Amino acid sequence: MSNLDRQAALTVCGGRGFVVAEPVRELLSPRHVRLGESTEVRRLLPNLGRRMVGAWAFVDHYGPDDIADEPGMQVPPHPHMGLQTVSWLHEGEVLHRDSLGSLQTIRPRELGLMTSGRAISHSEESPRSHARFLHGAQLWVALPGAHRHVEPHFQHHADLPLVTAAGLAATVILGTLDGAVSPGTAYSPLVGADLALAADAEALLPLEPDFEYAVLAMSGEAFVDGVPVLPGSMLYLGCGRAELPLRAVSDAGLMLLGGEPFEEEIVMWWNFVGRTDEEIREAREAWMTGDRFGEVKGYDGARLDAPEVPPTPLKARGRVR
Repeated sequence: MSNLDRQAALTVCGGRGFVVAEPVRELLSPRHVRLGESTEVRRLLPNLGRRMVGAWAFVDHYGPDDIADEPGMQVPPHPHMGLQTVSWLHEGEVLHRDSLGSLQTIRPRELGLMTSGRAISHSEESPRSHARFLHGAQLWVALPGAHRHVEPHFQHHADLPLVTAAGLAATVILGTLDGAVSPGTAYSPLVGADLALAADAEALLPLEPDFEYAVLAMSGEAFVDGVPVLPGSMLYLGCGRAELPLRAVSDAGLMLLGGEPFEEEIVMWWNFVGRTDEEIREAREAWMTGDRFGEVKGYDGARLDAPEVPPTPLKARGRVR
């Protein structure tokens, strides 16, 4: 999914300056962003004061939206570099096309994982004949320096491992949870998991004390470490936890995101992750005038033009303009 913000700011993320080394309960409110004509997303990362969780650098939650008489998601071809996109659905379908020639319909509880590496472009759309409701999350994982120029590739995994307990089913989307390993390729120690809780269930989820964590509320009513989380909100949990108490009031859906704190500083702008603003400007120019990002074939419409990169240089470490 694209960041369609026409006033996109250069944002410094990563480094240990933002990491909380102890357990905390920091509730993050979303920023509402329009994505095309009929989709509004709730953007949780990057957030004011909280840029990343491990290598997770971007989180959008959308729906449930009734799109029976709407076109649904319509995101024209756009570029990415230096990151992985993770598409995750609870309802509906999304058709993925990319400049490698990939064509894949992603359905609920299936992993669509695109590794941009040095450069890729893609589009996302609701199929013309689509389900009534669309509900899901789009997430980005920043690639560490040793892998950020890897050859781009796309993976689709319909069968993912489960971690279960009484009233809890945890689908391991990416990385590792309680010994279960996702088949999706991860380039740093992390976890992304979909947590389905039955009404009145209570569970203790095992965690890695060296990871920092956050929980995104997708649906229902639940308490995370005693804190009520409503759909579309995210609870940042810091580091130093060996387990996480969960309690559901109703059937509830959550997403657990975590990983080793991302030590490198990165620069995020529009749909790019780089290390300097000069690198970002070069990538924008390549998208607008060259063929570095390839061509998405088969999408019915024009590709996205990039906004202008802000002219003012980045400020001091950890600051955002």
